[in-house]
Parts: sequence; C-alpha cells; structure tokens
Amino acid sequence: MEAIKQIVRTPRSHEIRIKIPAHIPENDPVEIIMFFRKKPEDYDEKINELKNAMKDELFLSDLREISEDFKNVDLEEW
Repeated sequence: MEAIKQIVRTPRSHEIRIKIPAHIPENDPVEIIMFFRKKPEDYDEKINELKNAMKDELFLSDLREISEDFKNVDLEEW
C-alpha cells in the first residue's frame, strides 16, 4: 500500500480534481479519504481545545513518544 497526502483548501466550486500517479495501473482501486473539521471561531473555543488536548490520551502518548525520540538530542550542546 502506498499513501500520498495532499492538503488543499476548499475551492469556491467545492470540487477537487485528483491526479493519480502514472505508475498506478488503470482500473486499480484507489481509496480516497477526506478529513475536515470546523475551525474554532473564537479565542475561548481555541483555549478549550488546547485544555482538552491535555486530557487526550492519544495526544499525550504522541507527546511522550516525541519527547523520548529527542531525549538524546536535548542532551547535546548546541
């Protein structure tokens, strides 16, 4: 399986054309997934999302993993 990520803004027409890489054989199945979410519209909502992130186990797990990855780099002098 190969994954290609592309981030685009929603155009006025609400239509997006997808160019399939040339090495993908014709008639091969392709799965397309769209992620979108409403952006916070005010400051208080943004702050609440940040507070909720600190209770999100997946976020905290990622944070610990990144911290562990850079532990040795942090010990080096810059």
